Amino acid sequence: MSSLPPRSFGLPLIGETLQFILDPQFVEKRYRKYGSVFKTRVLGKPAVFMVGSEAVEFLLSTGFENFSWRDGYPETFQKLLGRSLFVQEGEEHRRNRRLIMPAFHGAALARYFETMNKLINKYLLKWEQKRDFKWFEEFKQLTFEIASQIFLGIDSSDEAKRFSDLFATLTDGFFSFPSLPGSRFHKSAKARDEILAHLDRVIDQRREHPTDDALSLLIQAEDENGDRLTSEEIRVQALLLLFAGHETTTAMLTWLVLELARHPEVLELARSEQKEFDRTITLDQLTKMPYLDQVLNEVERLHPPVAGGFRGVIKPFEFAGYHVPQGWMAQYSILFTHRLPELYPNPEEFNVDRWKDTKQKPFSLIGFGGGSRICIGLAFAKLEMKLIAAHLLRNYAWDLLPNQSLEPVIIPTRRPKDGLKVRFQRVD
Repeated sequence: MSSLPPRSFGLPLIGETLQFILDPQFVEKRYRKYGSVFKTRVLGKPAVFMVGSEAVEFLLSTGFENFSWRDGYPETFQKLLGRSLFVQEGEEHRRNRRLIMPAFHGAALARYFETMNKLINKYLLKWEQKRDFKWFEEFKQLTFEIASQIFLGIDSSDEAKRFSDLFATLTDGFFSFPSLPGSRFHKSAKARDEILAHLDRVIDQRREHPTDDALSLLIQAEDENGDRLTSEEIRVQALLLLFAGHETTTAMLTWLVLELARHPEVLELARSEQKEFDRTITLDQLTKMPYLDQVLNEVERLHPPVAGGFRGVIKPFEFAGYHVPQGWMAQYSILFTHRLPELYPNPEEFNVDRWKDTKQKPFSLIGFGGGSRICIGLAFAKLEMKLIAAHLLRNYAWDLLPNQSLEPVIIPTRRPKDGLKVRFQRVD
């Protein structure tokens, strides 16, 4: 039998959990010394860390059957988000993904376009009036309001704000201790119950009176056997979609506007592309913006919203000459895989041209995952980001304000430390 991957497990029980959480260069330091596969102990379990496109392809595709998505996340995730697509496996996952997929592609995206556009215009006017603000917080409010209107049927800003606060309380409990009375977990569970109670009411309403939102599509979804999602399945999937539908998009939008401000030559080329279109933005226009696609690819590469993903090892396997036992955790590094010079020359440089007429290696750009479980909301997220970017590039300018830290904070999503303070104005 091959040997275990190199490196030590660290301290008894806690291993290197604190270093993993606190050191942004945790993976890079160990990769430099031990290569693309190394072991440690985090979150109470032995773990193998895997870096590079071949390792990621094995974990997400060719060696798929060795891993469990459900076992890769803390128990609190499952308790708070329910038995959603996030933690489902096998045939259950495939069946539900097939039923949910139509709500995120094709005609469904066209149905959401006007909702997105209306809310974006509302926030643009708000930002004009505010002038100075932290853009991460503003993007978070905007993307949550879009997601809550489409996934929860919430149709007022005041109601969206109340649910945004409830959702913040819910997510605050993901890394808490459920056994302690009065803990963050119990407050999170209470917030989740309020959101689910609202969903129950809206699902009943949509059954009687369907609309253009995602809940109506999920209720109507039917597979080839005439199978439909139950009300319980719909509400836990809607809760997951709300979580996934704004957190990562917020982070990417923040890095997008920051990098455009840092690179005026890229900003000018992106503006020039927008001048090729009629003033009114349409869904068709968004499919014809190759330079903006390049910019978004480079933002995803340099600033992936999530640094990596954990999976549970349910079958022992061999990779790169090492043996990994059943019961371990496996972590694939998104952030450092995106910064390997063999995949991306001068990886620390923001270089939009690297995406021009270049075919990238499979599993080298994985900000939205890969393989059969690639993010189901990928097309939705790209539509939302491109629509916001098109508005900004056509009609607005922004400057970075002084006295702020732009250093990245990694948890829960990667973002500038001080939230990106800007001065914003309209430029017709």
